[in-house]
Amino acid sequence: MILDTNALSAFIDGESAVGARLSAEPRAALPVIVLGEFRYGISASRHRVKYEQWLDAHARAFEILSVTEATALAYARIRVMLKRIGRSIPANDAWIAALALQHRLPVLTRDEHFDGIPDVRRETW
Repeated sequence: MILDTNALSAFIDGESAVGARLSAEPRAALPVIVLGEFRYGISASRHRVKYEQWLDAHARAFEILSVTEATALAYARIRVMLKRIGRSIPANDAWIAALALQHRLPVLTRDEHFDGIPDVRRETW
């Protein structure tokens, strides 16, 4: 299962439903895009140090998914398909969806725009 930024935030903040979902999955993965979004988001947080310490201590428990040429191909296909049907999603979410397709993993998110991408399964908590 791939976590998006909101799922990661909820997990770090102790949302038990996210933890329960993750414990039932054989794989828990964080895209590098999510790590970048999260680190950017906490950069001005009054809890920045706490969040950075959590990442330093726990990020290695997740499989970190990097962008590859195969990811770029999936990303391009997703963006072309969405443009063709007149839908758009944030570019970073298109990268997350591309990684989900590439690794055949569901995305743990509350963002419904993942629902419009064929073969991407959205899970929520």
